Parts: sequence; structure tokens; C-alpha cells
Amino acid sequence: MNCIHPTPDEPGFATSEMLYIDPVACVDCGACVNACPVGAIAPDNRLDVRQLPFVEINASYYAPPVAGVKPPPTSKLAPVLPAAAVHVGRQPLTVAIVGSGPAAMYAADELLVQPGVRVNVFEKLPTPYGLVRAGVAPDHPNTKRVTQLFDRVARDRRFRFFLNVEIGKHLRHAELLAHHHAVLYAVGAPNDRRLDIDGMGLPGTGTATALVAWINGHPDFAHLPVDLGHERVVIIGNGNVALDVARVLTADPDDLARTDIADHALRALRSSAVREVVIAARRGPAYSAFTLPELVGLTGACDVVLDAGDHRRVLDDRATVSDPLTRSKLDVLATLGSPGEGGPASAPGIGRRRIRLAYRLTPRRVLGQRRAGGVEFAVTGTDELRRIDAGLVLTSIGYRGRPIRDLPFDESAAVVPNDGGRVVDPDTGQPVSGAYVAGWIKRGPTGFIGTNKSCSLQTVQALVADFNAGKLTDPVAKPAALAKLVRARQPEVVDSLGWRAIDAAEVARGADDGRPRVKFTATADMLAAAASAQRASPPARRLLARLRDLAEPMVS
Repeated sequence: MNCIHPTPDEPGFATSEMLYIDPVACVDCGACVNACPVGAIAPDNRLDVRQLPFVEINASYYAPPVAGVKPPPTSKLAPVLPAAAVHVGRQPLTVAIVGSGPAAMYAADELLVQPGVRVNVFEKLPTPYGLVRAGVAPDHPNTKRVTQLFDRVARDRRFRFFLNVEIGKHLRHAELLAHHHAVLYAVGAPNDRRLDIDGMGLPGTGTATALVAWINGHPDFAHLPVDLGHERVVIIGNGNVALDVARVLTADPDDLARTDIADHALRALRSSAVREVVIAARRGPAYSAFTLPELVGLTGACDVVLDAGDHRRVLDDRATVSDPLTRSKLDVLATLGSPGEGGPASAPGIGRRRIRLAYRLTPRRVLGQRRAGGVEFAVTGTDELRRIDAGLVLTSIGYRGRPIRDLPFDESAAVVPNDGGRVVDPDTGQPVSGAYVAGWIKRGPTGFIGTNKSCSLQTVQALVADFNAGKLTDPVAKPAALAKLVRARQPEVVDSLGWRAIDAAEVARGADDGRPRVKFTATADMLAAAASAQRASPPARRLLARLRDLAEPMVS
């Protein structure tokens, strides 16, 4: 009914922190509530106490125009992807997607809308879905519900998983092109941006993103040395990941025990001595990197405080800021309490665990000889020094893309150079035939899970247009040859049946304790669960594979 904004043609689309429902245009049909893959939309009469602040936030989006602020324009329907034209004598469009996170799965979904298109997804881990599985905080189960959509996409008979297969190691880009018309890379930005100050690298230092992966049971981080035996943690940077980590570190372990948090992390949190997490930012409150929904969720879930000096900074910024979104953040910050009876801000005290937001602190060095003991900050713009003692120091200052073998790479922007998703040779400015990108490796680490949908749609539109124009070379190998090649290079490849076996085993492991799942955190355990299914009934599996190969040319 065109009641949800911003839409694809409106300012703020793909960068907005949340969607807004126009109460005048909405007819309360409930379709969006049922269709939303992440449970982000709820009827106004069924909001819980923590969701009530969003009523006012939504209303303010449709408030009477403010001088100098453009109102939301009239919306139009989203663009429709053109159907792929399969020309006489040409093979149906076949695409390899490298990566299996949101950008990859949204791209697969858009491609499979086209009749005749086949999609093969390659992922270096034995499990799919990238940051949705390993990067979303366990106490955000609604966000993880987007995997239900991804599971539906993966059940399409024209879709294949090749999990536990690393492109660049087991297969090269040219080999993928020999079996596909195009290769679409949706590999994200897997590296952390590093803070170059003395002391980083000492035991007791690390990154917030690595800690989130440890919390979520990522096999590459399952043995991360995390010491929670100290009263305070300092996180440098105040984006959403920093807030996620702070919230989990101060949460009630009994609440976390009802989530899919990794068992090793739950054990560590049950014995944790952490009483306070300080989230330190270089700039003032008006430049807070976290989003408004994340801040509202945080303040509704735990104790969040500000020092008196930071309270004054919030009020000062509030008096001068005109941007509605920033002002809404400052309005929430202005309601926060002070450290109170827990003692001065330099001591966590013996009360409830809390999170302290701190502003205008520029890190100078990590203190300590053999391990981290705190951080020395300069008050931004001055020579004044401040020390905050801590037993664990984490940085959360963003992500960085990693070069992809056989593709150009822009070191300064840390992305693959591209034009609307088409990979471009920086020396000639011409597209690299058959190579495409989507997600963070395309645009940099910006936006949210839903942002990848529009990003992937743009790339798929470019790819389909190139196929329709005859610019993509037909694969030289037959479809059945791909599986043989992959298995020869990586005998422990995990297919869709293997992933479903891993998934079912994890869900069963959590059933007795009322948990959504208990994850495998070791690759060997994942492969064992997958192998039990992949070995089952070889004749039947061969027959299904043969039927698929026979059916593929007829799909178009």
C-alpha cells in the first residue's frame, strides 16, 4: 500500500537506520508483519515496553515539515527485475556466488526469480549465512530469522551449496568461469580495522568483532583467549557492534542460556567478574556511530549511564543540532542516569552491571607490561590525559575488505573497484567480463542486513542485462563436471543435504534445554554431522543428481 518508507527512490533508502510506517496510508492488512523476514514490524497495539519509544520515533518521521528539512516524498513501487532472455542456442544463465551471507543469499533470491537460472553458492565454512550466523548477537533472535528466507531460497532445485570450499584455494576464478556465465563475489569485509597505538597486541587486547564471533561459536574463534576475570572492559569505538558486545557482557547469563550462544561463551559469562563496560568514543555525542534503534534497545535492556561531563555534552549538542535523527539519539542520551550509588565513574562498584558511554576520549596507549591493565586517553582536542583501568580492551572501529585473488582491489577504499556491481579494471576503466560484486566488498562496510537486498538487486540487474546483451561467455564445461571437480579438489565438500543435517543436529542439541540450537564450534564436528547424511543412500543421491542435471536444460 506504499505506506513503508523510505522506498528505493527516496533519500535515505539503503542507509536509513529503520523503516517507518505511515499510519495514514497503512490499512492494517498485516501483510508486512507476516512477510518481514526479521520480525522488524509489529502492530502498534502489541508492542512491549521496550518497543514503545518507537511509536514516538515513527510519528516524528511524519511530523509537520521543519524549516530546512525535506519531508518524505511520495513513493513509487520498487523496480522490477527484467526476465532473463535465453537466446536460441545459448545455455541458461548459470551463476557462481562466492560467499553465503545476506548479500549472497539476496542475490541468489533475485536470480532465481528468473526462469531457467541456476545458482551455485560457494562458502569456505561448512555452514552458510555469514554474519547472520556468526556476527549477530545471540540475544537478537528476530534478526536471525532472516535465515528462514535464506533456507527457502536454498531449497530451490536450481540452487546448490558447495560449503567448506574456499575459492582461491580449492578453485580459482578462471575455473569458476569455465563452469558459469558469471561469478558474483559477496565475501564481505572480513578484516578488522586496526588501532595503531602502543600496547595493542598485549594479552587482554582484541577486537569486538572477534569477540562476537567467539560468542557465536565461529570455528575460527572458538579458542580465542577471553579473560573475563576483571571488573571492567573498555571498548574503543561506539558503533552497533560495540553496543552488542557491551550488552552481552553485562547480560544475565540465565537470559543468554535461552539463546544460541556458544556453550564456551556461556560458561565464561557465568563466571565473569565484569561489572562495567566503558564504550569510549573520540568525538562528542552528536557523532555517535550507533543507530537509534540499537540505542533504544540497549537502554531498555540494561543499565546505561553517563558521567556528569558527558551529560553536559549531550545537552550542549542537543541545543545546536537540527538533524531529526541525531536529535532523537540525543533525546535518548539525555534521559540516561549517572553512575550513582555505584561510586564515581572510575569505580564499577558492587551494584548491577552497567554500561558507561564516554565521549571525547582519544586513545593514546594501552597500559600494562605483560598484559593489558587499562587505557590512557587524551581528552580530544586537549593535552589532558585520563586513565581508565580495565582487564580487557577491545577495539570496534570498523571492518576492512580483503583482496580477492585474480580480481583488482582498491587498497585505499578496501573494496573491489566496480560500477554498479560490475568489477572494473582500474587501469582501463573497462568491466572485467563475468566478474561482479555485492555487499561490503562492493560498497564498503556500511548499512545493515536489509541494505544488502537493494545492493544485491542492483548487481543482479547489471549481471542479467549483460547476459541478455550477449556479453557473457557460455560455460565450456557440462553442469555435472562442476561437482566432480569440486570433490576432487575438496573431498570434504558439504552440500545442501549436509548443511540440513548440521542444522538439524544443532537444533536437536538445543531442544532439551529449550534453546533454538546448540552450535557445533569445531569444523570436524560439523563435517561429521554432514557426512552422516551425505553418505546415506548413495544410489538415491546419484539418481537425484542425474535427474537434476537432466532437468536443468529444460527449466528455461
